[in-house]
Order: sequence, then C-alpha cells, then structure tokens
Amino acid sequence: MVCKGIAFGRVPKGHWGRSPWPLTSPYDLLVIGGGINGAGIARDAAGRGLRVLLCEKGDLGEGTSSRSGKLIHGGLRYLEYYEFRLVREALIEREVLLRLAPHIVWPMRFVLPHSAEQRPAWMIRLGLFLYDHLGGRERLPPTRRLDLRRDPEGDAIKPEFHTAFAYSDCWVEDSRLVLLNALDAQHHGAEVLVRTAAALARRQDGLWHVTLRAPDGGLREVRAKALANAAGPWVEQVIRGVAGLNSARKVRLVKGSHLIVRKFWSGPQAYLFQNDDKRVIFVNPYEDDLCLIGTTDIPFDGAAEDVAIDQRERDYLLRAVNRYTRHQLADADILEHFSGVRPLYDDAAANPSAVTRDYVFDIEGAQGQAPMLSVFGGKITTYRKLAEHAMDKLSPWFPTLRPAWTAERALPGGEMEGADFPAYLAGLCARFAWLDPALARHYARLYGTRAEALLEGAGAMADLGRHFGGKLYEREADFLIRTEWARAAEDVLERRTKHYLHLTPAERADFAAWMARAP
Repeated sequence: MVCKGIAFGRVPKGHWGRSPWPLTSPYDLLVIGGGINGAGIARDAAGRGLRVLLCEKGDLGEGTSSRSGKLIHGGLRYLEYYEFRLVREALIEREVLLRLAPHIVWPMRFVLPHSAEQRPAWMIRLGLFLYDHLGGRERLPPTRRLDLRRDPEGDAIKPEFHTAFAYSDCWVEDSRLVLLNALDAQHHGAEVLVRTAAALARRQDGLWHVTLRAPDGGLREVRAKALANAAGPWVEQVIRGVAGLNSARKVRLVKGSHLIVRKFWSGPQAYLFQNDDKRVIFVNPYEDDLCLIGTTDIPFDGAAEDVAIDQRERDYLLRAVNRYTRHQLADADILEHFSGVRPLYDDAAANPSAVTRDYVFDIEGAQGQAPMLSVFGGKITTYRKLAEHAMDKLSPWFPTLRPAWTAERALPGGEMEGADFPAYLAGLCARFAWLDPALARHYARLYGTRAEALLEGAGAMADLGRHFGGKLYEREADFLIRTEWARAAEDVLERRTKHYLHLTPAERADFAAWMARAP
C-alpha cells in the first residue's frame, strides 16, 4: 500500500483501496495489532465514521488468531468456573456469526463420551441444559443423549464407554475471519498496513504522534486522536516499550498446541474427550480428510514469536485421544502441528485452565487527553462484542460516534440469501458449470460471494492459470496478492488458505519460488 509517499506494499485493486479522508488530517483511531481483536475494532470504528489506521507488524492474523482451535463456541467447560456472563455472550455471538459469515462459520456436532471418573452424568446434563438455553439458541439443534453401543458415533469409541451426549457448536476459519474484518474495515475507509510496526508513540499537542516502521525499514510519522492497543501477547510491550506508559493490568501467556493427523472415523461429527486432569480435548474433522486435535494449556514465559510444541505436549494429546478411541495414534501419525500463545487477562488463577477467557480494557488518558485503550484477554468467539465494548469505552472522546452496527451487516462474502451456504454453492456450481465441483466448494467456502470476483472472466479450467498442486491455481494466488495483502508464500499457503496441508514439499517450494517472482 502506498501512503503519503512511502511504499508499504501493493494496493489491493478495486474498491478496497479508496480512502475518503484528506491525507493531512490526523486519524481518529490508530489500531496497533492485526489479529482478530484489532481487525474487529478497526472494522467497527470505521463503520461508525471514524478515520482509522490499522498497523500490524507481521501478517494479519499471523499470531494467536491463526493458531486457535478454530471454534466459535460458548465454552462449555467455562461453566465450571461460573463464567456465566462470558458463556452467554459467546453463545449469542455464535448465532450472530452464523448469520454474518456462513461461508467460514458453520455448525458442527460434538460427541462427548461420558467418563464417570471425571464428571458425574448429572453434572454433564446440567451443563448442557444451561448451554442449550443461556444464549437463546435458534439455528442449532439441541443436546441429545447417545447410546454408543448402537449409534454410529460410537463406532470409533472403545466399548467400555457406553453413553455420550451430542451438542452443537460451530467451526470457524479463524485466519479468514481476521482477513474479512480487515477487508470490511478498508471498505469503510480504514487504511490497513501489514508488516508495519508501531515503533514509538508519544503525546503531543493533544494527539498521539506515532512512528511507524515500514517493511523496508523506512519511518513514517502519523498523528491520531486515540490509540487502540490490540497487540495480543505483545500488549504490555506496546504499553511500556512503544508508548512509555504503565498499566496495573497484565496478560498471562498460555501456550496451546494442536496436532494434525488423518481423520480416523466416519461421519461429520467432532469429539470432545474429558482428560484425566479435568481438561477437555477437541478432536475435530479438518480439511475434509484430516483431523485437528487440541489443545494444551501450559504457562509460557518466552517470546511469543518463538512458541513451539514439545514432546510432552505431543504425548499428552495422543494419550488423551487414545484413552477413548479404538484407533490408536502414535507420533508417526502426526502430519503437522502448530502452537500459539493465548494472551489471557491475568486474574491470578493458579491453574492455567482456570484463567478467565473474558476480556478487560485499560484506558490511559483523561478527558481532553489523547487516550490509549489496551485490550487484555478475549477469545475469538466474542471478538465482535469486544470491539463494540471498546468503542463504548472510547465514545467520550468521539461524541459524534455513530451507533453500533456490526451485528446486522454480513462480513465480505457472507451476503447470501438467508445465510444459506448450500444454496449459494449450488448456484455457483450452476453458473460456473465448467469448474471442478471440489474447487467450486473450496472457492465458495473461503471467499463466499467474493468467489464471483475471483472467477470473473474465466470460462474454463485453463483460465485459472498455472496449477501448483492440490486445489491451488495461479488465479487464486493472484487474487490474494491483489485483494488480501498476501506478500509471502506462507501468507497464501498457511493463513489465507490451508493449501500447505495438501501440497508436497516440492510443490510448496515451487510455489514459494513463484511467489517471490510475483509482480
């Protein structure tokens, strides 16, 4: 993106690049951090009429927001810690996001085998009753009891487990949720700068003066009436190192690791296994023929960018799954793995699993002084409400702020009649009858109605350009470069898509070489 004479990368083509604001005027809000919370705040603020700049030191969603368990859920186990407000808010948001982004959020059925050693059946039934009724469930089916000796969901489970409970939550393409919020923020006039770090921020003449460091090392100074610090694991570094301030609040970093193996059961259902340490492990269908297993909860003291799985985590996750399943997994079955750092609000809980997943704000700055709002904690499910509440906190500094709006406006690509993804997919296949059905589904899932723009002018498979392997064609890669800030091979293969899971090492290297040469 090119702004004020300094090159910050490509400008996405089409309507996404236009800004209605004079270049010389200060921004209303500068958002530091391009994870889900930063992108959500930028979208909300831009849609309320503020002039917004979002800067991210790496790629959008590169940290925690692309390394989650990829679920939109109320948090069933949080009920044990009496987090009723958080669970209710999350359950309500589950229904909202199903409407707003039906291409990247969809229902998933979870099977929870009963293990009396962990929790009595009455406690499970009570928790699931609350789960069904706290959030005003509308679109998802209710909980039901399963007989694992008769129901097909029991085929994968060891015979000593007789009873299970099936309940509903949702899957989300987490890194794409970040991208869609950033795209919509830009659509409403925000500037989005990737690989651009906030190096220094100081108050002067009633404004924040912020020095940004561009990818080429060049510096640019911008002014803003307010800062939103949504840097996730780096939130304290921004407060102290960038802004030179202090805060009584702290984040507690907790490492969560996931494994990817081949799917080893039939059916679309996911599983939730109670572990012998009272935690739960998700075993979810992933990318059609794969399985995502997670997560761990381990205190983390290192640099968030250096997080990595260790052998104890591998053993822990495999042992938890093997306790329940007929098919026994070993280290050799692990195809891929990833780890992330959750920046939880430090509420002084002794057990990492008991640390609240709720969010807390810290605002530094009195009325008449340029404020900095810092975000501590939060979870991907409640990012939209977090953004609304952040704007509520900042509203005293913006008296003409428009009302909240994001609950009723679909995210880019989600503008489908009745939020009906199957109907949209059927229509897309009919309009592009030459397109391989599996590829049509891939485009519809990732891009929703934006798939029409990706395919514009194409009339045959040859028009998709070079085939790199799997479902990856040159046209899609070019679309991501032009419209979604993709700069490097991993931006395309790992975050905007999951093509890396379906390409050979040689194919990945071949694509990386092409990407390095892309104009």
